[in-house]
Amino acid sequence: MYLATTGRPDAPPAPSGVRRRVPGTVLALGTVSLVTDVSSEMVTAVLPLYLVLGLGLSPLQFGLLDGLSTGATALVRLLGGATADRGGRHKQVGGLGYALSACSRLGLLLAGGATGWIATAIAADRLGKGVRTAPRDALITLHSPPEDLGRAFGTHRAMDTTGALLGPLAAFALLWATADAYDAVFAVSFSVGAFGVLLWVLLVPGRTRGDEKAPVVPAGPRARGGFLGGLFGGSLGGLRSRSYRRIVICAGILGAATIGDAFLYLLLQRRLAFDATWFPFLPLGAAAVYLLLAVPAGRLADRTGRRAPLLYGHGALLLAYGLLLTPLPDPVVLLGVLLLLGVFYAATDGVLMALAGPFLTEGRQASGLAVVQTAQALARLGAAVAFGAVWTASGPETALVAALLALTAALCCAARLLPTTPSAPSERSD
Repeated sequence: MYLATTGRPDAPPAPSGVRRRVPGTVLALGTVSLVTDVSSEMVTAVLPLYLVLGLGLSPLQFGLLDGLSTGATALVRLLGGATADRGGRHKQVGGLGYALSACSRLGLLLAGGATGWIATAIAADRLGKGVRTAPRDALITLHSPPEDLGRAFGTHRAMDTTGALLGPLAAFALLWATADAYDAVFAVSFSVGAFGVLLWVLLVPGRTRGDEKAPVVPAGPRARGGFLGGLFGGSLGGLRSRSYRRIVICAGILGAATIGDAFLYLLLQRRLAFDATWFPFLPLGAAAVYLLLAVPAGRLADRTGRRAPLLYGHGALLLAYGLLLTPLPDPVVLLGVLLLLGVFYAATDGVLMALAGPFLTEGRQASGLAVVQTAQALARLGAAVAFGAVWTASGPETALVAALLALTAALCCAARLLPTTPSAPSERSD
């Protein structure tokens, strides 16, 4: 059990053999993420089914819709991160993102079968996620000792994934009880998301607890180009660090070879040919593995360095791609793909943020993390569109082979470029 503490990130390290407590702010952020993920995963679990099987979208159309809505967050991630750093407004900016995502559920509820309105609602949800992610992760960084960032992010991601487990279960129960009424799923999802916003307001502090002098970026202009120049000049300032540049490049390279979960679940459904009613259960297997491994993976990354777990996690995704191409029995493929997908997220999601954290300068945590997340989001936009296009033109097997080759090449590049975690503050800027 991880207990809360209000200790400062710059507090002296605990004596050897003493188990440090997870900061209370990390647990509060995890609680908000848990509730919000119940809301978002209720929709995510049924959306591919609703769009492809219900509304009849082709894989290319779904790839464009999913990829463009994800790519739309790119500028917003930078803007949200830079705005959060200016004046230390991490709580305000993050709260705006959570509120926008909650309201997007209403958009889905009112859209009916209109693809344009559905795309707008999905984009609003992704924009909300883009706005909140960097400020939220910056708060984790600000409230956690640098040597424990892997465990802090792992704890948060484990709580977040608990919501990812509960969301599809709630969606399935609603679809079963209402005879496949998707509107009921969207309505309940909105209510749960609104509760998550309330928890954010009540539980999450705005600055590093116990440190009223936490460094913040002055509101005045910091670069040429007026307001936007001041914002993005700070966001991109961290690129002067060679190690940080390498992390950003690797996030983009690996993201460009990562196809979305929805495609993997559609491929599983297509291969196993099971009843569509069971589709919302597919994310549960991967989420359960992620939940079990997120904290251990973070602790391992803190002990051994965060570079290796990140590479091995993408190696697990590579194996999942390959498993879908094998003639193994369907149950083996199903269990194997879900297991490997869970390992992939446990070893990469929080670990990437923990790897980048020590290379960020004070007062630029949110904007620095936003650059990494933006590189990854833009790359995944291209991956989703390309995969959907190849699937539509040449079939799913050809698309999977192309994705497998691309991820193999990306792993080779990342293995050469990724830096190790600095062991001293002087190593943060090179």
